[in-house]
Amino acid sequence: MNTSRRTFIAAAALLATGFSARAQQVTLDVLYCFPSFARFHEPLAAEFMKRNPEIKIQFRAPSPSYDEGHQTMVRSALTNQLPDVYYSGFHLLPELARTLTKRGQTIPLEPFLAKEGADFKTANYLDGLASLGAVDGKLYGLPVNASNPIVYFNADLVKKAGIDPKDFPTTFEGIIALAKKINDPAAGINGMAYDVHGWPDGWLFEAAITQAGGKLINDEGTDIAFDGPVGLETMKLFRRFVTEGGMQLIDWEQSRQQFGAGKIGIFFSTPAHLTQVTGFVGGKFDFRTAKFPIADQKNGRIPTGGNGVMMFTKDDVKQKAAWEFIKFMTGPDAQKVIVEMTGYLPTNARASGPEFLGPFYEKNPNYKTPVTQADRAGPWGAYSGGNTVRIWRAQRDVIGQVMRGDKTPEQGHADVVKATRDMLKGS
Repeated sequence: MNTSRRTFIAAAALLATGFSARAQQVTLDVLYCFPSFARFHEPLAAEFMKRNPEIKIQFRAPSPSYDEGHQTMVRSALTNQLPDVYYSGFHLLPELARTLTKRGQTIPLEPFLAKEGADFKTANYLDGLASLGAVDGKLYGLPVNASNPIVYFNADLVKKAGIDPKDFPTTFEGIIALAKKINDPAAGINGMAYDVHGWPDGWLFEAAITQAGGKLINDEGTDIAFDGPVGLETMKLFRRFVTEGGMQLIDWEQSRQQFGAGKIGIFFSTPAHLTQVTGFVGGKFDFRTAKFPIADQKNGRIPTGGNGVMMFTKDDVKQKAAWEFIKFMTGPDAQKVIVEMTGYLPTNARASGPEFLGPFYEKNPNYKTPVTQADRAGPWGAYSGGNTVRIWRAQRDVIGQVMRGDKTPEQGHADVVKATRDMLKGS
């Protein structure tokens, strides 16, 4: 064989190899919510691609909130432009799954999980958390981020008010009384912040109801369940946060910054902001976290916020790649990164162990608070008929009016009940 012939064959082989490598490359189109979550999505995607060079993760511009992400998904479904992978808020996941299942656009995850074997599921996914992604008996999402509301408090201000931080109150009554002592308008210090009036979804509203033993919706999912005394007391509580607790009605992100600046004594929020708030505080004062107060010790629960990762691609090759990505994001390595960067609960059963987050929790007790109240975690409720987003926005408007004093709690409760039921009937 002459030299030119050998060169031609070698070149052809290289081209064939290059084509084959390119043919194996898979790009996954991924959408998540909240731009600030880029701080863990981006480095984790980079690590995944390093481990899986044949798979490329390409993010869409993140949605501003779970509600807006949900609306984006519904619009994308109508134009057949769904992403391959999406992170749905737990409260909207059932609605999204049911809506898109009717259109034949959902991909249940059980077949992929079954191929991994029963031991894999048992070792990695707790039934309670995994069930948050189950709808009508099928698994459509696996939990990536999970949170329950916690209390952030300025221990220096608590001490100044005459309370040992170790004896921080465990009830709303006690917290309001403490906030009243902390509140010092002359010094520019507010007693507390519970930003339900501006929260992007109904999570804090539901938390106030369920901690008292109430429910957002009835067991059948057909009607609201906060039209009685628990719902009314919740509206009264929100008003008392302002009149007695010294709460200012500012934006929820402003509250986070104000707490970090030492201007708010007690602050209710998601553990997802723990790392950010720790940075805001920066050692300026003794900052601690506490469990969310539970009034009904027998039946009281708090809704589990966060999101589950879902698959929508119909392409076999992309599905295999998407499953590898889902396993990675719900695995202990990724969960360790997410928890340390945010403060979320780890959703992988192995992640809290000594080889992953154990040493971190020992050094950072503030981050362990969400784990210590995991036994109180309940589902994050949603309304039937696809109106969850619109309903919350209407409820939030009324709640804000009550907190400002424009409506009495009784008027506000009646208006929220009526508006919610009207929209449920309309759906």
